[in-house]
Amino acid sequence: MAAPAPASAPAPAPHEPSQEPPGGRRAAAVWSIGVAVYFVAVIFRTSLGVAGLEAVDRFHVNASALSTFSLLQLLVYAGMQIPVGLMVDRLGTKRVLALGAVLFTAGQLGFALAPSYGTALAARALLGCGDAMTFISVLRLGTRWFPARRGPLMAQLAGLIGMAGNLVSTLVLAPVLHGLGWTAAFAGSAAAGLLVLVPLVLFLRDHPEGAEPPPPHPTRPTAGGGARGGFVRRQIRDSWREPGTRLGLWVHFTTQFPAMVFLLLWGMPFLVEAQGLPRTTAAGLLTLVVASHMAFGLVYGQIIGRRQGARLPLALGTVGTTAALWAAVLAFPGERAPMWLLVILCVVLGSCGPASMIGFDFARPANPAERQGTASGITNMGGFLASMATLLTIGVLLDATGGDYRIAFSSVFAVELLGLAQILRLRGRTLAREREREAGLPRPRPAPSPAPVGTVPGRAAE
Repeated sequence: MAAPAPASAPAPAPHEPSQEPPGGRRAAAVWSIGVAVYFVAVIFRTSLGVAGLEAVDRFHVNASALSTFSLLQLLVYAGMQIPVGLMVDRLGTKRVLALGAVLFTAGQLGFALAPSYGTALAARALLGCGDAMTFISVLRLGTRWFPARRGPLMAQLAGLIGMAGNLVSTLVLAPVLHGLGWTAAFAGSAAAGLLVLVPLVLFLRDHPEGAEPPPPHPTRPTAGGGARGGFVRRQIRDSWREPGTRLGLWVHFTTQFPAMVFLLLWGMPFLVEAQGLPRTTAAGLLTLVVASHMAFGLVYGQIIGRRQGARLPLALGTVGTTAALWAAVLAFPGERAPMWLLVILCVVLGSCGPASMIGFDFARPANPAERQGTASGITNMGGFLASMATLLTIGVLLDATGGDYRIAFSSVFAVELLGLAQILRLRGRTLAREREREAGLPRPRPAPSPAPVGTVPGRAAE
């Protein structure tokens, strides 16, 4: 056990502030502004899911090139998660959300006007960059404006409202796309980004008055830039050392991607080309996934808010049920699965998003307030990394097999097995650490890291 700190160096502050934010109407109003920005970001993110076949015709691309749209968007999103978490911790929620809204609006407008495949790719990358700044910011608003006991419910509600953006893509954007055409549909939807930017700039606040989180270890800058690098390294290192952060990442990795891949790109082609359904019926099944997500989000949030011990059973149960339904659909005798089985599959896929929110319920209590953004960014990378890998694999396998969706979608099982192995490996350490915190036992202190080059001895690096 590490030696106790000397008397001149007081122990670090506990993870939770001494006085929790009370919530209330103003908290709900501020949080709603942030969620509205996330809602629009999800509309833009999922807009390609209802336009995949049109994109093939417009840009004259094959399945692999089509998957590159979503792959690049998710690559940017996932790669931005840790930088965005650091930005939220350092700059605050309002600035990061405002920058995100500007970027994803510009990306959606650029996608509407793109004259070529390359230009459209750049627009989706810009959209992914802005989208990456939204959800972590909304999580931060929830932790700063509401009591900790409401954290799981607020996270699930944010995911639920964001998922409604997917519903807008399916029910509103798809008919507009087919009726008015590509440019009118995507350019018109970009106006929603400007609509949410105004209340964000005018009314959103990072935290209630008098409830500002402690600054991350104030330090003196150095001539060589070691101060800033020290802050970044420390935030990432200390967050990653917590087993709860790593378990959160793998829970998010394993649970989110089956529905993400289905809704973001490959669901519509699978239902139309492999299952022979009319586009209207396929759109109805995509809508069912979204509606199921919203229902499961309310249920999961209530259960976890009352029983923390339900987190792992819910996550593992979601993974197992999803794998079983995909296996049943892909292995069903004959060329096509029956409608009742596709309906059950879509209902079960709706549980994937709420289950992925459980990852944040492992990372949140493992990290103090000043590291919440960074820890959330690490966690949020998981599902998007899994989605990227699966999106690309499905596209490559479809081209290699001449459009065999059974072989292509079998890649889902390999990704789930990888994530499941990591969850089982980390669960014991995470739960033991949580029991230590609940019992008030001292937590192991991280080993001191060497001072950055250029720092003055005796002064901490920033």
